Amino acid sequence: MAVYKLNIDEFDEIDYQLIAIHTSLEDYRLAYFINQNFPVLLSKCKKDIPITSKSGNAGMSRFSFEDEYNGSTWNLIQNRNEFLTVQPNASDDLFSGTTVKVASKAYLLPEFKKVDYLLKVHNLDESAARISEKMQKIEQVNTSYILDTSRIKSINNLIF
Repeated sequence: MAVYKLNIDEFDEIDYQLIAIHTSLEDYRLAYFINQNFPVLLSKCKKDIPITSKSGNAGMSRFSFEDEYNGSTWNLIQNRNEFLTVQPNASDDLFSGTTVKVASKAYLLPEFKKVDYLLKVHNLDESAARISEKMQKIEQVNTSYILDTSRIKSINNLIF
């Protein structure tokens, strides 16, 4: 009987480019402007990317486009999200039986807390530097740049 071995190191290869985007735009507006300036049609995914933080669970919105002709995939992902958690009031005073809503933030990549959105592109047919330059020409985008994937500690959050 033949024995097959699966080498785990084969899955460590990163075959995508990651572009950080700083903007005050909402996710759907940014997707619209990307669709206007690039040959893609980003559309909102039905399921958000689940993130578990110390204070609770959050979902990061995601817009995606699969180019079957070129074999590339574009994903626009929200990097930070604010959510409310309901906690019981632990003090022994007039308000002891009430609940308190606490606002918390969750990050897809916690080491890049200032980044608003991430553009993850598989099998890129043009350079990521050109995409970043074109992204900066969008008036509402403050800046965009290529992220070094070797610096990302929470790289597993990008597997979806």
